[in-house]
Amino acid sequence: MTTNPIDFIGAGPGSPDLLTLRGRDLIAQADVVLYAGSLVPEGVLIHAAPGADIRDSAPMALDEIMDIMVEAFRAGKRVARVHSGDPSLYGAVAEQARRLRALDIPYAITPGVSAYTAAAATLGVELTLPTVSQSIILTRVAGQATDMPEHETLENFAETRSTLALHLSIRYLRDIQRRLIPYYGEDCPCIVAYRVGWPDEQFIHGTLTTIRERVREAKITRTAIIFVGPVLGEAEFPDSALYDADYEHILRHRKMKPGASDAE
Repeated sequence: MTTNPIDFIGAGPGSPDLLTLRGRDLIAQADVVLYAGSLVPEGVLIHAAPGADIRDSAPMALDEIMDIMVEAFRAGKRVARVHSGDPSLYGAVAEQARRLRALDIPYAITPGVSAYTAAAATLGVELTLPTVSQSIILTRVAGQATDMPEHETLENFAETRSTLALHLSIRYLRDIQRRLIPYYGEDCPCIVAYRVGWPDEQFIHGTLTTIRERVREAKITRTAIIFVGPVLGEAEFPDSALYDADYEHILRHRKMKPGASDAE
């Protein structure tokens, strides 16, 4: 039996060139490549070896996916399970890993670029500005597939006024507006990022008041992230202390003024 683990690989949000070098190499070494065809671009698959067994898992149920991976592993083949974005975030990796552990089959996870970081890069924004928001909350609202834990409510998160990145929630914009406006205000900047990294990506800009209508006009109903927070606007913020000439840290000592001494 092979000693190679089953590799879960984050393929990034859409652009094939955002695949990590490690992910690329693992796909190239694999005998079997299972990928989520609805979310993973075909450009990622060009790295697969000639003759590799490449299968789209989008129409499969969990049992079928597991059967393919386990059978291949027991046959001594290397398996690459390719997910979109980063597997640690809404990746549906946990239930696959749990079954592999129960079968004493080793696995490894290779991280990928998440859509929210790729979106911020394209927008040219920093999501953590000094004195404005130093926290990012990655969350979603309850939907048909999965409920939210009782304590993880939008209201609880909104009390912090941190930057929000809401995944899997684009269909619930009316409810999101109703619940967030009392905390962030009607004019709080809001951006919807659609199919980040894909050729048809779009960024819809607005406020908590206007965003729903603009998204409706764009006919966006899936594969989008909702960003909310003052960092998305023209917020006033001080420069970071990290590069301040008067800020001393282990790699840079503060410059003394001419004629000054340490005693001062």
